[in-house]
Amino acid sequence: MRYELHYWPGIQGRGEFVRLALEDAGAKYRDVWRESDRLSPHRQAFAPPYLKAGRLIIPQTANILLFLGPRLGLAPKSEAARLHLHGQQLTIADWLAEVHDTHHPIASSLYYEDQKREARRRSRIFLAERLPKFMRYFEREADAKFSYVHLSLFQMIEGLRYAFPRAMSRSESKFSRLQRLHDRVAARPRLAKYLASERRIPFNQQGIFRHYPELDAR
Repeated sequence: MRYELHYWPGIQGRGEFVRLALEDAGAKYRDVWRESDRLSPHRQAFAPPYLKAGRLIIPQTANILLFLGPRLGLAPKSEAARLHLHGQQLTIADWLAEVHDTHHPIASSLYYEDQKREARRRSRIFLAERLPKFMRYFEREADAKFSYVHLSLFQMIEGLRYAFPRAMSRSESKFSRLQRLHDRVAARPRLAKYLASERRIPFNQQGIFRHYPELDAR
């Protein structure tokens, strides 16, 4: 099957978690909105990303990966194990939302400059309390059988290194399993080729992971 991914062009965002799974599996897909100037939201999806697979329209990142996982060889056959993975991916979605809220704690409709004071306070709490909690949880899962969740954890670590380089340089050494997981994922042949290609959109100040030096721990 040839899949169609619909997501905003120019940013990695939530769509990148789906791209990593498709690229790692060598799946045939179109990144539709990057290939056309015409954006085409679908009434069945509250917001992108959504995936077209034949006649199916599948919204929400975790939901897309729940669908793709068994089909791409990135999820186990057992229903119980698949639901466990889905729960982990939903936890990653919560984590990602908290990252976003470090720079937009009041409203996405406001500019960052309109909420800098609140963003500094939110970031301090995130880095001191929430980041270690998420890292400790996923450190226990890092050596499990490879799945799409490991690809998503790679993306989280990459994004956090971009957004909070000082904080990550201090805290990441406490989580050696996640460090090794990141390196193993980056070395996977298809993924390494993707990461070095122009298909991999660079991190930037319009995406979820944004680097504001004043928000990074000193």
